[in-house]
Amino acid sequence: MRLYERYILPHLIDFACGMGEVMKARATVVPQARGKVLEIGIGSGLNLEFYAPAHVSLIVGVDPCTEMQRLGHERATRIAIPVEMIALELNQIQAADASFDSIVCTFTLCTIPDALAALKDMRRVLKPGGRLLFCEHGLAPDASIVRWQHRLTPYWKPLAGGCHLNRDIPALIESGGFTLGALSRRYLKGPKPMTYVYSGWAD
Repeated sequence: MRLYERYILPHLIDFACGMGEVMKARATVVPQARGKVLEIGIGSGLNLEFYAPAHVSLIVGVDPCTEMQRLGHERATRIAIPVEMIALELNQIQAADASFDSIVCTFTLCTIPDALAALKDMRRVLKPGGRLLFCEHGLAPDASIVRWQHRLTPYWKPLAGGCHLNRDIPALIESGGFTLGALSRRYLKGPKPMTYVYSGWAD
């Protein structure tokens, strides 16, 4: 399993998270970033092409997967905005309080073991008046789909890097100390237990 997680899974995630519908969803959120940006779970850098060089001065990315960071570094060389990687140690962001103007989190909250603690740490490093920009899949509104999400999650997690299909994303964000400012929700194309997406911003 360790070989799978290290060498195969990063490329599977890069492929799945880089599909057309998912990239379109990213493109609705990421261009809103401003100033100094922290990207949580920067992974293979799939969001990098959507940042606006006229509005973003620096992108700082965190991701616990070394192989994903390597792919991310490759994509970072193709854009005009400086990109740095910082350590994620003991599940804490290694940055001072109120360090960032924007935080971007896309298709990441599903995999963080303690998502609530991570959101509280994001709140800590976000400047007053800054925004958390998010696009995340999670708990669907339809009872029949929810039942499948609960059934599938224990089997899906080890195959998909710890991904939970059944997290209530808006409730998590609010519990992390944020106030939702805009929220849209919809199914993307594909299997409904995996494709119900929340996007918007919170401060």
